[in-house]
Amino acid sequence: MKFTLRQLEVYLATAHTGNLSRAAEQLALSQSAASEALKSLESQFDIQLFDRVGKRLKLNALGRQLRPEAESLLEQARQLERHFHQPDSGRGQLNIGATLSIGNYIGISLLTHYRKKYPGVKVSLEVANTRHIVERLLNFDIDLGMVEGEVNHADLNITPWRPDELVVFCAPDHPLANSPHLTDKDLIQAGWILREEGSGTRQAFDNALRGLLPNLNILLELQHTEAIKRAVESGMGLGCLSRITLQEALRRGSLVELSVPQRNFQRQLYLMTHREKYLTQDIGRWLAICEAHP
Repeated sequence: MKFTLRQLEVYLATAHTGNLSRAAEQLALSQSAASEALKSLESQFDIQLFDRVGKRLKLNALGRQLRPEAESLLEQARQLERHFHQPDSGRGQLNIGATLSIGNYIGISLLTHYRKKYPGVKVSLEVANTRHIVERLLNFDIDLGMVEGEVNHADLNITPWRPDELVVFCAPDHPLANSPHLTDKDLIQAGWILREEGSGTRQAFDNALRGLLPNLNILLELQHTEAIKRAVESGMGLGCLSRITLQEALRRGSLVELSVPQRNFQRQLYLMTHREKYLTQDIGRWLAICEAHP
């Protein structure tokens, strides 16, 4: 074998950071050692994996093509090394990405269940919108994504997970609070506090209100569901969020659900992995817990 795992580490760390100095720092190497490892890898096979743009190194077409296989091979090597050190410990590392509604309202329950069952595995949970989670997954920064938005990408395995629905809601003293149902005219005349573009919730809302969007009065776009709930509770306008984020507020009556029967607010939640990602036992266990979660 002509290449080494160290060379692969430098190649992939540079792909992650776009900078050889940061890659060297990440791997606890001197910059000269990292530079020599990358240079040797390219010269051994007479190839170039990066385009040099100033101080930045950007993956070229060949670098992007070979990256998934290199990521998979290095992950298998790391898992083997863990097993050599402690073959029966069950220790591992799992990096999960989740969109805000899932991460804040389902993810913590999943994380608690997983850690009780597999206490030796170190799990991190990153919460962001769908667009960001997809970017992190494509860049191999996370192992698995749980998202609300519909995604279509050739490099991702996307599996329907569980159904969900959005709920239109308002404050108890809002003029529309006692309406038996809202008409499209009501929807146009109301003021809205919504999630930002790029979020799965906003995507589902836009799909549900297709045909009305150019005429909607959007007062605020916020990144956090709790901020939207507080703004709506103050009487500022209507909101639309996942039912899983509203259960407690609807139960105690601080928010009121509104009926919009002519619009379809049903949606699907999804589990995603990179097609070229090596699925470790830890990832498989997380997926199994997700499938079993009520």
